[in-house]
Amino acid sequence: MNAIIKVNEDTQMMSARELHESLKIATRFNDWFPRMCEYGFEEGEDFYSKMSKSTTGGRPQTDYDISMDMAKQICMIQRTPEGKQVRQYLIDLEKAWNTPEQVMARALRIANQTIDSLHDKVAGLQQDNARMKPKEIFADAVSTSKSSILIGDLAKLICQNGVEVGQKRLFNWMRANGYLLSNGSSRNMPAQRYMEQGLFEVKESTVLNPDGSQRITRTTKVTGKGQVYFVNKFLEKAV
Repeated sequence: MNAIIKVNEDTQMMSARELHESLKIATRFNDWFPRMCEYGFEEGEDFYSKMSKSTTGGRPQTDYDISMDMAKQICMIQRTPEGKQVRQYLIDLEKAWNTPEQVMARALRIANQTIDSLHDKVAGLQQDNARMKPKEIFADAVSTSKSSILIGDLAKLICQNGVEVGQKRLFNWMRANGYLLSNGSSRNMPAQRYMEQGLFEVKESTVLNPDGSQRITRTTKVTGKGQVYFVNKFLEKAV
């Protein structure tokens, strides 16, 4: 069947401007279409406004998507050979579309489009989940980070959040990456810059020696902010 006017098979809508051209209407489209609407057609039900490209290359023009029923009625109103021809074309087109084979083909096409759309949504949700999972884990870490903890306890916290690391390995990693000092009497003490960032604090305690003397011990502890920071670090490495 030679196409007289382009009709969207899924929506069964067509361009009012193309119909106007196919009917060879002498009246300007902007004058003609409002008159057609006076026959009782309603926007939002029988037609929808849109912008279309100008055939002369100028600015976009106002156009309308109109229903098959509206188009057939407009064709009858014209009482011209062109109107009769276009109307018969639309009737034949509807008959062709309503054959069992065409109905099944449209149903399969719509089903495939729905499946593709669902696949896209699932992929988007998986990406969102991948992005949000670390944030949710960090939130869990924050809820357990109301007080400072030992490096060994931080290793357990990191393990609980899905990354295997032991206390010894975590100490080695912190020294290798400059978070803790490596040598001398300050070994395993936090670097000053990370103390200032609030990732660590040093707990001082007084210990009584067997001879009755006292000594001061210093223990590195990870603050709540530091716990979230290091969980974050290890999760980023694991991704």
